[in-house]
Amino acid sequence: MNSPFLVVHYHELWLKGGNRNFFLHKLRMALRHALEGLPVARITKPGDRMIIELRDAAATAETIARLERVPGIAYYGVARLIPRERRSLEAICEAAWEEAQEGTFASFAVRAKRSDKTFSVHALAIEREAGGYLLEKLRAAGRDVRVNLREPERTFHVEITPGPVLVYANRHPGAGGLPPHTTGRLVCLLSGGFDSAVAAYKMMKRGAHVTFVHFWGGGSAPGESSVHVARELVRRLVPWQFTTKLFLVPFEPLQREIVQRAPENFRILLYRRLMLRIAERIAAIEKAKGIVTGDSLGQVASQTLQNMAAVGAVARLPVFRPLVGDDKLEILAVARRIGTFDVSAEPFHDCCPVFLPKAPALFAKAEELAEAETALNMPQLVQRAMETLTIERYRYRLGRVEMVPAVKMAGAWHTEK
Repeated sequence: MNSPFLVVHYHELWLKGGNRNFFLHKLRMALRHALEGLPVARITKPGDRMIIELRDAAATAETIARLERVPGIAYYGVARLIPRERRSLEAICEAAWEEAQEGTFASFAVRAKRSDKTFSVHALAIEREAGGYLLEKLRAAGRDVRVNLREPERTFHVEITPGPVLVYANRHPGAGGLPPHTTGRLVCLLSGGFDSAVAAYKMMKRGAHVTFVHFWGGGSAPGESSVHVARELVRRLVPWQFTTKLFLVPFEPLQREIVQRAPENFRILLYRRLMLRIAERIAAIEKAKGIVTGDSLGQVASQTLQNMAAVGAVARLPVFRPLVGDDKLEILAVARRIGTFDVSAEPFHDCCPVFLPKAPALFAKAEELAEAETALNMPQLVQRAMETLTIERYRYRLGRVEMVPAVKMAGAWHTEK
């Protein structure tokens, strides 16, 4: 196959009614960005799918690898294309036979979809005729195969579009969800552990553009911290949305203020309320509409219903907790699938357990935490964080992640071009 064609079916976009063109435009832009640097001849949209034409078959494997990380795709496959002017039942049978010679299987089925009703042969007839043709040719070639319409080992898909006919067998699941940059901006509290990275991924998959904030402290050895883990997590996640920023906030000096002045059992909760306040300041800079956390109900003491409500009471922006109903095994399974598991499993110095109370509060009230904060100058702590943080900008181009340093100038944030 000298010029491969990849057929891409989108996920929820056909439900979008009058807004469908906006989402389709974003998906096409995402495909072009994800496949930048590969020999893509063109991307067309005959009917309710997109077709990517490659100039070189050698780029097929890399193209598939990049498509796996484009939200908005339901499934995709490498197809044989029959141009509109050569569409016929005979051409379909021949293309299916060419496809059948790749790989081995003991049973098969043919599934046809005729979105162009001007094609004279209806879908059931295509399935019957192409299936019979394949069975005869395969058995004549000495293959011991049978038709199995319920659980076939190989399914041959035939799609009659308003343009070409597409024939393919290997269909790969896509990421699902909505295309990047379609639902607004969010700021994610990235801890370095499994949960927050998966939470960010889930919101990216819903079309949100996520900016990351990482609160770090000094480690037990000189120079040790969690920053290296946060950076690597961002590198693993940025291909899902192509660009992002990582705000690095030195948090231990602020924690010491809380330790000195606040009740011991409220420490973790006060840390988290301070983090939300800082994240909201960053959200204002980024024009973000909400905060994302990796909270999972009941997983740790700070994540009881009462404590989440008491911590969240300080927030003026919505706080999104996409993992709130997930258990740890579900979270770890997603982390493995998206490639963040091994990074989060590395040892690192997490700032939250620093000065960990012996008996953290399980059922705190917002009023109690607000009272504890009267001994602290919270606006001053937030301002200290904003004055000491640094920003790193990341982008995904040509199949690689690049980091572009950021600098602070005259009290405003600017990223290097």
